[in-house]
Amino acid sequence: MDQESEDINSEGRWQKLYLEIRNQSHECSYKVAKYPENRNRNRYRDVSPFDHSRVKLENTENDYINASLVVMEEAQRSYILTQGPLRNTCGHFWLMIWEQKTKAVIMLNRVIEKGSEKCAQYWPTSEEREMTFRDTRFSVTLLSEDTKSYYTTRVLELQNINTGEKREIYHFHYTTWPDFGVPESPASFLNFLFKVRESGALGVDHGPAVVHCSAGIGRSGTFSLVDTCLVLMDKRKDPSSVDIKSILLDMRKYRMGLIQTPDQLRFSYMAVLEGAKYIMGDSSVQNRWRELSREDQEPTSESRPSSQPQARCPTERYNGSQRAGQLEEGGDYRQDSKVSTQSPCKEQDLDSSTTPKRRREDSISKSGTAKTPQSKPRTNDSEKKRKRLKTSD
Repeated sequence: MDQESEDINSEGRWQKLYLEIRNQSHECSYKVAKYPENRNRNRYRDVSPFDHSRVKLENTENDYINASLVVMEEAQRSYILTQGPLRNTCGHFWLMIWEQKTKAVIMLNRVIEKGSEKCAQYWPTSEEREMTFRDTRFSVTLLSEDTKSYYTTRVLELQNINTGEKREIYHFHYTTWPDFGVPESPASFLNFLFKVRESGALGVDHGPAVVHCSAGIGRSGTFSLVDTCLVLMDKRKDPSSVDIKSILLDMRKYRMGLIQTPDQLRFSYMAVLEGAKYIMGDSSVQNRWRELSREDQEPTSESRPSSQPQARCPTERYNGSQRAGQLEEGGDYRQDSKVSTQSPCKEQDLDSSTTPKRRREDSISKSGTAKTPQSKPRTNDSEKKRKRLKTSD
């Protein structure tokens, strides 16, 4: 940690470290994600859950959802990292939360970002108060909503219509974290993280927290990495013993591509270093984070939660219906035919066949190419080029 902190502002160093992590990441099979019947359950073509760590739905004919269980054993933390629900997978999303006994959903994106739909509106707004998902037989009611300058906390009631049983679910919604970017400051991020922690929802008394952004790898990876590192610092009482790179590589065994840019990697290190002050006994730092985050200011119009009618879940339709045309495709981060089928993982080295495609992910990530929903299969090469869209997170 000490040497890492010395070079915190060296841009070239972060690019180099990011490439090292990407090239040392494990390659695992993800065959189930590519089954034809699951195509319309993936938001991006190039972000799939590994077969060995995917969350399986239980009480439904098709058990597939684009979600990965990340288990950090020493930290006693488990997270479900998942894509922002599609309009046709909202019912699956709530079924997963019920079956996994999840207490909190941590949402790190907005429904609409830069004019593109990044997630369906899967929870009820203050105007309507309730949504029903008939395909998986759940209803969700908004019990309360507390809007801060850059995040909103909700309490939702999830009801199993078949049994009548009800559970309260926390919904922590970070509303100002830009796609492919980083939060305004480590202070504002840590203030949010500790709000989530104070709810108890990340603890062993509950099922794994569900963490999502749009693809469930960039912002979601940042949140989970920082939280895990701070837990380990607290357990070991020795910040220098926490190797952030090693922990991220461990997490990447469970879900591909966690943390998408060198800047997100740098931010994770900065947040861990700042969070270490609290872990090592400076209790005043938490008040400083709250003050610096200016959470009690009026939210900007961009960050204020609002209903997005065009992004709503079809609450009275069955999943897998024609509404599933909301699939958005990513760039060539992965190609289906190049995946190892060995189980579960193998080390990926610099000269592997996937390296050029991984490099391409960076160029896609940094481009400003807009995404559009796709509803028809592509028929020729020129159409394919027109519709190639960047992966989001």
